Amino acid sequence: MRLLLIRHGQTPSNVDHLLDTAVPGPGLTALGEGQAAALPAALAGEDIEAIYVSNLIRTQLTAAPLAAARGLDVIVRDGIRELSAGDLEMLPGESEQGLLYMKTVFAWADGDTELRMPGGESGAEALARYDAVVAEAAGSGAGTVAMVSHGAAIRMWTAARADNVDVAFAAAHPLENTGVVILEGSPSDGWKALTWAGAVVTPAGEGGPTGWPVDAE
Repeated sequence: MRLLLIRHGQTPSNVDHLLDTAVPGPGLTALGEGQAAALPAALAGEDIEAIYVSNLIRTQLTAAPLAAARGLDVIVRDGIRELSAGDLEMLPGESEQGLLYMKTVFAWADGDTELRMPGGESGAEALARYDAVVAEAAGSGAGTVAMVSHGAAIRMWTAARADNVDVAFAAAHPLENTGVVILEGSPSDGWKALTWAGAVVTPAGEGGPTGWPVDAE
């Protein structure tokens, strides 16, 4: 299966650099709406047969133009929502506690899955819910699936599951709003990343903490 992991469009919390992970979350900024509108053309070469979104509003708004262009219904799944910030919710990403969020995320990707976000989920729980949605998509028979998800979740899951993406790479490479990571593989055979943010759909805006590079050490 070809799997397109697409980060949602820009939100007000991205502009303000806040860790905003709770459901249902904010909508899109004007720039974010433009990013969403550009997705159909940016992905015109992809034979997308199914579109999954999380239960956060921003992914559903981002996917709407693509779904309309392809004549597809979106499939809403809680499992690909953003990694919960727990007690760190709505803190500035530049703060000491804000930086702890992404350091915890990359510790999960590096194998410390029993580590728990302060007041939130563990890495094992986060990976399990994401894996379940990917497995559902892989079992659907679709050749190419798009999942509109979230920056930290995409970076963590790809670093943990793609054979050719390590934690150092994922930590050092930001994923802008509507940036796309393309993978091929299956849950049984494993995954290989083909491109990482090879097509950021519009000029970069403020990506917020979950899109920044981070020192994983």
